[in-house]
Amino acid sequence: MYCAREGRRSLLVDDCEMTPMKIKYTVYVAATLLLASSSAFAAKMAMPTDAPASYDAECASCHIAYPPALLSQQSWKNVMSGLSKHFGTDASVDAKTQTEITGWLVKNATTRQKYSETAPDNRITKTAWFIRKHDEVRSDVWKRAGIKSASNCGACHIDAAKGNFSENKIQIPAK
Repeated sequence: MYCAREGRRSLLVDDCEMTPMKIKYTVYVAATLLLASSSAFAAKMAMPTDAPASYDAECASCHIAYPPALLSQQSWKNVMSGLSKHFGTDASVDAKTQTEITGWLVKNATTRQKYSETAPDNRITKTAWFIRKHDEVRSDVWKRAGIKSASNCGACHIDAAKGNFSENKIQIPAK
């Protein structure tokens, strides 16, 4: 903190008077930094570096390899235990692969309260945070040929495969 008295920087609050204006400014700066760091986390969820090759081979062959931090441990367990009926497709894998992928997803599942709910119907797109982040998207937009469904993150989020879901990196297909 800068202390006008004696023209020096002060490390002790006692050295300078904390006026209501200084307090408000300090609170404003702290809140701004907190909000900025929170939205940065939501926008960027890089894939953990220890992703097993089977995750990319099995899961990303049909859809983007979703960052594990998008769902809770229980949601990932639910998804992985129902692979024979995986959203209308039989996505079954051998027991060893299922154990490997499930263990990795659970280990890297979200630790943030915001994403910790058990996903309704095991769908990321039905979680409260997803709905809140996409509430301005009209239902007809999801049906466009270039998008097809809300689960096709890469259709609009141009860096989704890198785990970047920033609102600054969105291009919504016109058709």
